[in-house]
Amino acid sequence: MSIAAAKQSSKTGWIAGLTLAILFVFSLCVGVGDMPITRLFSDGRALELLLVSRLPRTLAAILAGAGLAIAGLIMQTLARNRYVEPSTAGTAQSAELGILLVTLLLPSASLLFKSLAASAAALLGTSLFLMTAHRLPPTQPFLVPLFGLVYGGVIGAAVTFVAWEADLLQYLSVWTNGDFSGVLRGRYELLWLGALMVVIAWIVADRLTIMALGRDASIGLGLDYARMLQLGLIIVSVISALSVVVVGMIPFVGLVVPNIVSRLMGDNMRGTLPFVAASGAILVLGCDILGRLLRYPYEIPVGTMMGCVGGLIFLWLLFRRPSHV
Repeated sequence: MSIAAAKQSSKTGWIAGLTLAILFVFSLCVGVGDMPITRLFSDGRALELLLVSRLPRTLAAILAGAGLAIAGLIMQTLARNRYVEPSTAGTAQSAELGILLVTLLLPSASLLFKSLAASAAALLGTSLFLMTAHRLPPTQPFLVPLFGLVYGGVIGAAVTFVAWEADLLQYLSVWTNGDFSGVLRGRYELLWLGALMVVIAWIVADRLTIMALGRDASIGLGLDYARMLQLGLIIVSVISALSVVVVGMIPFVGLVVPNIVSRLMGDNMRGTLPFVAASGAILVLGCDILGRLLRYPYEIPVGTMMGCVGGLIFLWLLFRRPSHV
């Protein structure tokens, strides 16, 4: 890395860190309940509101945003396509199917067991997607996301049908549209497992970068391609499943964030992964704050906000060519 590139990376890191810190503090202050910061430690109710609701919600938004952005980056690396992410490749829909089946068969199952079942279903669904995606002609890159949309739509339709037959549509709406309003202390801690997956992704970032060259090139460079593919699938599946179980589906994070960071900083995953995680956290936390303010004292779910904001960003990415082209 050149000196100029290192300085630019450092400057970008400071900007991202400062933005995230400002949003973090602002998120703690925004809400229906009165929480005077000046009397935070002298007012027991204000401190309890902070520890039970505001802080867990803010941390959940940061963890979910960072995890989904990294999951999208890894998914794009595995599929070798810039236009896929867990919510458009059947991963999130498969996780929903896993949760639904556990709810039907074991209604009293714990949240951890539901997360394990959702992760297993997401792993299976993502594996099937990649098996088919790698058979599509590489000269037609838009066939992969198109197939992903159809594939995820079929799984989602099956989930909706089963939920309708079992009179569980009201539960299904919780998983299909991301919402942080129900996040409290004791209901978000599983997302820290997603943070662990992010750490693992950073450890193997160099190998994931090599995987982007393709199977033959990776094997030629001495990489155990099959094992790294399995590890990448596990990381994507666990992060996606935990997000769906805890807060519901949040679209576009894993699609737009890696593309923006890639255009600004290149494709070296070792260097870009921290910025992808920080940008995902900033985007999700910012949309959550915006959803709380637009209809105050009511809320717009973060999944709805991300659908609007993320869709606009995605259209901008499609119609604006990179500067080096």
